Parts: sequence; C-alpha cells; structure tokens
Amino acid sequence: MMCLAAKKKKQLTIVTNLGRRTGVRASKLLQVRELFGNIIPFSKGKWNFKEEFQKIQISQPVVWKYSETDKIVDGALEQIHVDVQTPEGQIEIDALLTGGVNGSLSFVEVGKIGQHFDYGVKCMPDRVWPLIKENDAEFGRMPGHIQRFAGPSLQMSSKISCIKLFRNHSSTMDDSSNIQEALISTLGSETSGGALYIVKLIGPLELDSSIPIISRRIDEVASFNCTVWTADCNFNGSRAVIGTNLGAALVDLETGVPSWVCHCKSDVFALQFIHSGNAILCGLRNGVIVTVDVREKRAGSSARPIRHRITHTPLDRTVGNSTRQYFKLSGNIYPSCTVQMPSSISSLVSLQFDDNYFLASSMDGSVKLYDHRLIQRGAVQSYEGLVNSHTRIQLAVDPSEKFVMSGGEDCKLRLWSIKSGELLFEDKFSNSVPSTVCWHSAERLMGVQDERKSSTEYLCQQRDGLEAWLGSHEGLFYMNWS
Repeated sequence: MMCLAAKKKKQLTIVTNLGRRTGVRASKLLQVRELFGNIIPFSKGKWNFKEEFQKIQISQPVVWKYSETDKIVDGALEQIHVDVQTPEGQIEIDALLTGGVNGSLSFVEVGKIGQHFDYGVKCMPDRVWPLIKENDAEFGRMPGHIQRFAGPSLQMSSKISCIKLFRNHSSTMDDSSNIQEALISTLGSETSGGALYIVKLIGPLELDSSIPIISRRIDEVASFNCTVWTADCNFNGSRAVIGTNLGAALVDLETGVPSWVCHCKSDVFALQFIHSGNAILCGLRNGVIVTVDVREKRAGSSARPIRHRITHTPLDRTVGNSTRQYFKLSGNIYPSCTVQMPSSISSLVSLQFDDNYFLASSMDGSVKLYDHRLIQRGAVQSYEGLVNSHTRIQLAVDPSEKFVMSGGEDCKLRLWSIKSGELLFEDKFSNSVPSTVCWHSAERLMGVQDERKSSTEYLCQQRDGLEAWLGSHEGLFYMNWS
C-alpha cells in the first residue's frame, strides 16, 4: 500500500487530468460533483464523473515482472481459489493455473501461503513499468513474492491451447465463486491429435510431495484425430465445445463422446458459448464469424446437418478475378448473423451483462464490438492501434466490462474503453508478445457506488482498482492500479 501522502498526491493527479479533459479546474470539478453527484452537467451535455475518473486511473498502471516464470505462461492463464493443506491447517489461497506453448502445465501461488508454508520455487517481482525509479512510494509497496508449487511442471503431449474454469453440474454448493474444475485443451502435434482434460480442484491440495500436484488431479476426457485450437465450457460444466481444423464439436464431459455441430474446411481458431449455452460463436481462419445453434434437435427432425454456402471476401485478394467467393459449411448456422473480418479470427469474447454483444479481434490488428441484433450494420465500435499479422492473441475484458486489453506483435500492451473505443494505455514492458491475460477484480469496484459520497471518500474507494496477470514467453507479469 502507498503512504497516505503518496495516495493523496496520485488521486489529485488523476483529478487534475480530469480537469484538463473537461477544461475545468480540479477544485471546481470536485465542488461540482459534491453538488450534482456522479452525473455532472456541462454546456456540451452531461458528463459521468465516475466513468471519466476510471479512464484516467486505468491509464496509469504499475507493472511487475516475476523471476523464474519464463516459458510457463505463454499458452493459457486462469486465476483460481483453491484450498491447500499446510502444517498449520487448511487455508484458501489464490493461484494461477498456467499453460505453456512448450506443453507445461503449472500451479503458481499468488496469495499469502508464503506466510504459512515455504515450499516451492520462490519468484521475486521487479517493477518494469513505469521505468522511473524516483519517488517509488507513488507506485505503492512492492507486491510480495509468488511461489511455483513444488515439483516439476506437468508436461503435456503438446501445446496448451486453452484453459477454462467451470463448476461441475452435479454440484449443490451455493457459492458461485467456488470454481471446482478446469478444462484444459492441447493443440496436438505431428504424431497425435489434440485432447481435452479436466483438472479437479475439489478438496485441499497436498503440497508436500515431489509429484506434480496437477498429475494427481488431471483426467483425460477425450482425444481427437485433429488439431484442437481452442475450447469452451458451458455454465454448468456438463459439456464442452472444441474448435478444430475440421470444424466445431460438442463434447459430453462425462462420456467424452463428441458430436459435430459445424463442419467446414476453414479452421475454427476461436469460439465461445453464448445465449446460456444454446449457441456458439465460431471464428474461422478465413475471417468469418458464424453463430451455430447447438440445442438438441426435436424428435422427428432430420439428423443430417444443414449445408450452407456463405459469401465471404478472400483474405488473399490476388487469387482469382473476383473479390467475393463462397465457402461451404454444414451445421445449424444462422446465415444472417455471419460477420466477415479482414483477417483470420484471433479471439472472441461475449459480454456477460448482455451477450448480444461480443468483441472480436483478427490477425490484421482489427478489434471490433458487434451486436447480434445489428449484425447487418457492421461493428458498433472499433478499437484502434493493435499490431498483429499472424499471431493468436487473447482479448481480455475486466470484470466490470468497461475495459478490454490485448497484447500486440510489437510487444506492446493496449487497453481501451469498451464504450467509447478510446485507447487508454499503450506501452511496451516485455520483449515478447503478451499473449495471455487474466483479470482479477477488487470487490470495491464491483459494488454499487453512492453518488452522494464526498469527493475524498469517493477517491479513497477507487484507489484499490483492478488487478491483472499477463503472460508472455519471457514470463509472468502483474499489473495493478493501486
């Protein structure tokens, strides 16, 4: 935590920057907020103090890089709460489940277990942004060390292509934050196809063993004779969907039996369940995004998949004389909901507050926000600045769904306002592409704000902000806005 003087100085700096954006002195801005609350009237219209304050705050992150974490977090990354058994008893900790391009699968403790149990590889932080070393108090106290759990990482047969967290559908627990299982997909290799695995997180983890924790918790669900680029799991953990070089398939997580819901000759690079698990978004290598209905067919209906011819613009415009062509695919597709992006789809994220909206990025650097109800009109928002030409890079949305983050091939990290499209942060602190991102929310930002709180109370409430973990080939990064 920062010292009190440093906190006040940073808060005043943010308000001063707000004043510059609005052309109003900081003191006057705070006075007006005291009178009118969160929505402040101006000559050009109303202005949301909270939204503008958060934009300024999010544009001033502090980033730390952890030692001894290279090559373990560039494939996939998720944060989890797990119980562990220590000599002093059972405690709950925060941990990262990380996957590497090299096939390694690891647990990294990022909570407070180091105070109770010193066992494993200790990883120390070093601030990499901002680079200025003077006035360190302004950037808060250095975060504590983290620990890679004892024992070697579990080595999978090929690259970790995806990690998704979910709760088992048979659970009767009321705590929705208690993630019980993790879905892992592997890409496949020249000698074997990809596969799906489940890591069971129920029950306390035993740390005092030379055997990797994950190897005692992981079970293979199914293996496939194809490349598995990505996967997702429905809300209750009863089934998964995989994106492959042959199309998309639903997989029953109890039996491991796949059922193909979309066949096409263009690889499915990105996908996500939407509409409470009744449909999936599929982002293809050829730049097309299709919506597939995955509900069970009614009795008596044909089991044969419906064939479609989708119009699209080839990514290589030099081939042939026509700039528009058709490609064939089969499945219960909604042709009217098809989207064409300029290049291969890199990432898809459906927004939780209203899953009619989804974000999509493609391998030419395009990032767009779409509304299913307005697909024919094109994107409803665009986000400029991302550099990409051929890399699958994750988009990540913060828990409040106000901001979206992505790394780029220029090794820069960028952060935008989802609502306005404004680029809020753009800088380089890694020498490799930040390809994986995992947000972690501070409870204060998720609660309902009292718009009549004094300016001092409001600023103090906002100071903890959000946290995020980022992964690149060179290691793990921690990003906060305290």
